[in-house]
Amino acid sequence: MTKTTNPVPAGISPNSKTNRSIKGKAAEKRSFPDILVDRTTALLGSNFFLFINLLVLMSWIIINTGQIPGIEPFDEFPFSLLTTFVSLEAIILAILVLISQNRAAKVADLREEVQLQVNLITEEEITRMMSMLVLLLQKNDIPIPEDQRLQEMLRDTDVRQIEKSMEKEIDNS
Repeated sequence: MTKTTNPVPAGISPNSKTNRSIKGKAAEKRSFPDILVDRTTALLGSNFFLFINLLVLMSWIIINTGQIPGIEPFDEFPFSLLTTFVSLEAIILAILVLISQNRAAKVADLREEVQLQVNLITEEEITRMMSMLVLLLQKNDIPIPEDQRLQEMLRDTDVRQIEKSMEKEIDNS
């Protein structure tokens, strides 16, 4: 009977906490203000909030143009009080959205860094496997094609050179 190997790397259990998503882990570490901001932006970014906002604005305009008998207008045209409230609402909403986006960007940056590290490890492992394959071919006297691309693939990837190239491209853009 052949022994099956575990596809998960050593030290990582398929059911362990290390397999949870980065976003999920970050969500668990949120402070109370962060949770409050997230819930507020979720509410303020909903159709319900849009409907309530439109309802309040329409009511304000209808009341303050004197179209409802018995209700005295309190903010005459050009509705300076309404303009103040709407401006304050826009400022607060923009700040809340920026806070949420900043936290989401941090999670995305972390996810990207993890992905880069995994890709670098994978690149190294593939290079090692190709080297072992070449050794096996040589040991069994199987001809190896004189391919320039194969020779390049057997060399370790120069991560520093790639990094410098990317930095140069960023500087030029």
